[in-house]
Amino acid sequence: MKPADRCEKITPFIVMEILEKIHKMEASGIDVIHMEIGEPDFNVPECVNKVAIEAFSKNETHYTHSLGDIRLREAISEYHKTTYNTTIDPGQILVTSGTSPAMLLLFSALVNPGDEVIVSDPHYACYANFINYVQGVPVTVKVLEEEGFVYTPEAIKEKITSKTKAIFINSPSNPTGNVIPKKRMQQIVDIAEANNLYVISDEIYHGLVYEGKEHSIFEFTDKAFVLNGFSKLFAMTGLRLGYLIAPPEFVRALQILQQNFFICANSVAQLAGAAALKGAQKETRAMKETYNKRRIYVIERLKQMGLGITIEPTGAFYVFANAKHISTDSYALAFDILEKAHVGVTPGIDFGENGEGYLRFSYANSMENLKIGLDRMEGYLKNLS
Repeated sequence: MKPADRCEKITPFIVMEILEKIHKMEASGIDVIHMEIGEPDFNVPECVNKVAIEAFSKNETHYTHSLGDIRLREAISEYHKTTYNTTIDPGQILVTSGTSPAMLLLFSALVNPGDEVIVSDPHYACYANFINYVQGVPVTVKVLEEEGFVYTPEAIKEKITSKTKAIFINSPSNPTGNVIPKKRMQQIVDIAEANNLYVISDEIYHGLVYEGKEHSIFEFTDKAFVLNGFSKLFAMTGLRLGYLIAPPEFVRALQILQQNFFICANSVAQLAGAAALKGAQKETRAMKETYNKRRIYVIERLKQMGLGITIEPTGAFYVFANAKHISTDSYALAFDILEKAHVGVTPGIDFGENGEGYLRFSYANSMENLKIGLDRMEGYLKNLS
């Protein structure tokens, strides 16, 4: 007996394997600096903490509507109106236990076996696995360092076939931290509309942009899906709360899948999410200012070490640095850095073949720890040379 065949197509999430290795090292007394994981080092905003406690005291601990508590869905709708000047019907919103379940439901409802979804390379490690799981085909388009790791229209057009169902975008991006400019987003939408395709937009890092402005896909088209959640901007990773905004014709199918697979998202977390959208602006501004200081520092230090950063990232909390002059085996390099320098970094190969030779550095850690980690990294590189 062996696991189902579908499991063989799912690749390991390397950053989690690095984290698990770090946990073993820490358990043995080794001090490791975390620059591998994309998890905010802040506590949840005070209003989130307060509302969650109140929800328990008021016994708000029962099943909600399968689409989500209407109070949260209305808060999401209002947030999009205020932030992007877009009109979102709360009935188009599906609240989920994190953004990953939203992605699973989305691809389950959208993709038939053999349908193709265009994704960038590099991309967030799990995208292709979700598509493969529903027997779809992830079609990768190389995005280049000198282009800021942003799609070019020509590269997308070359990959469109009669089986293409959607174009997947992620801005700000994981792993690169780069933001798709407004003009380029419009070009992507134009291509999608010309070929009767949907655009899927992962907007989980919205709110964490330090230069310029991010744009929601709904500013350009209604034929789109938006993935978002509360883990990054609001530092609510453990509360597992996300949402999907879908075209009306997909809502009933998504709702039925939710009813069967997950029933509903956590009731207390949903109320906490509504509180975050309405009352956490002060805390999120402070987090953003802190992240930006770290971003500037990490970019400068990595450049001083000789790592390649052609176009500086302006969003999320990652720097995707070119280390090809050191090694073309980023997996082995990342584990060697961990073993010898006691710094956790993520190998570029975790994000696709075109990520090979790069390392992702997360600055979701304190400035004190980042300084220690980069000092260790500098010492590691000097020893190599």
